[in-house]
Amino acid sequence: MFAKKTISQLVALALLTTTGYVLPTVTPVGMAKAQEQQEERKTRRTPALRAKVYEQLARAQALADEDKIGEALEALDNVKDKSSSMNSYELAMLYNFYGFIHYNAEQYDKAIAAFEQVVEQQPIPESFELTTLFSLAQLHMMQGNYDKTLVFLERWEALNVGDIPAKNYLIKAQAMYQMKDYERASRFINQAVAMVEKEGKVPEENWFVLQRAIFYELKQPEKVRDVLVKMVRHYNDGKYWVQLAGMYGELGEEKKQLAVLEAAYQQGYITTGSDVFNLAQLYYYHQVPVKGARLMEQAMQEGVLERNLRNLKFTANCWALAKNDDKAIPVLTAAANLSEDGELDAQLGQMYLNMEAYDKAIEATLAALQKGGLRNQGMSHLVLGMAYFNKQRFNDALNELAKAEKFDSAKRMAQQWGKYVEAEKVSYERLKAELSS
Repeated sequence: MFAKKTISQLVALALLTTTGYVLPTVTPVGMAKAQEQQEERKTRRTPALRAKVYEQLARAQALADEDKIGEALEALDNVKDKSSSMNSYELAMLYNFYGFIHYNAEQYDKAIAAFEQVVEQQPIPESFELTTLFSLAQLHMMQGNYDKTLVFLERWEALNVGDIPAKNYLIKAQAMYQMKDYERASRFINQAVAMVEKEGKVPEENWFVLQRAIFYELKQPEKVRDVLVKMVRHYNDGKYWVQLAGMYGELGEEKKQLAVLEAAYQQGYITTGSDVFNLAQLYYYHQVPVKGARLMEQAMQEGVLERNLRNLKFTANCWALAKNDDKAIPVLTAAANLSEDGELDAQLGQMYLNMEAYDKAIEATLAALQKGGLRNQGMSHLVLGMAYFNKQRFNDALNELAKAEKFDSAKRMAQQWGKYVEAEKVSYERLKAELSS
């Protein structure tokens, strides 16, 4: 809800969540003084605001400022009863006050209807008409009447003798965006931003927010990226760094994606679990697995990431890619204990085999086969066969290698190892016999 303001104050009006504007007010007191102090920019003869009418409107203003809304409206109604004797300027000021009283009461439809009556009274001071037309454009924008927003902006532009300000193009872009006319919205927002930048100024942050959203709807990722580069440069907000990194990723510029996300991390902008995981993945895919593993472990320790199966498995893979089995094995073991299938146990078995820890290789691989769900069961039998062979358990080795031969993925290697184990078994038994004789 808007905070209630006195009629003699400026009334703030938020058009959208993206941009805010000020709704100009024209009070009887203010307009009368302005009329006395300056002439119209164009030749427009307007009637005077008579003292008697001025006093009645001022009384309504005083009541409204005291928050006596009912009495203020009653005072205006009394003035309206004499409308047949009032000139166009006096009627316009009367409806202007109705508009602001309804606005402060958050009765926006009634406020709009009153302000529309203001600009229907002719002739009235040009500056008064311009102010009211712009206020109507903003009120209709707030109410979601985007077509009427454009109508009143165009009326304002037709009456205005100077250059059209950038904010007009901005409001048009907002209206077009809400109407899903993204092509025209793009033209208006681009013009608004260009006008401000041409003056050597930086557009308001929310102007870029709208421009980025329009380019996104138009499926123009390169332009979204370019806007985000400006937003990062001018506003240095963490969410813009993350979004820029995401756009580089979408455009296939992974090295820039990593650089931007890492810069965001160094500034303390990477705080959510999903962003941490994304950065760790980038480290992994760009062959910097140690950074990925350390980032994951720190995040799990601090509670940013859960110590769950996915995160443990990925951390173990990072250490494994870094060829640091001593770091990988404890993490992979923790992950395997959480897993319902035997894939991670099988991976542990292979790692232990490579480390020549044959007893642990056998234990882990047997656990994998017991859990099941293996993508390459033949490889697990092959690992067991190799581990048994190195323990000089030749018969067990041959049995596992025979099982491995039943799987296409391991058949050829199992056959080769089978021949080798057979030969080694014969040699071992011959040597053993010679030594025992």
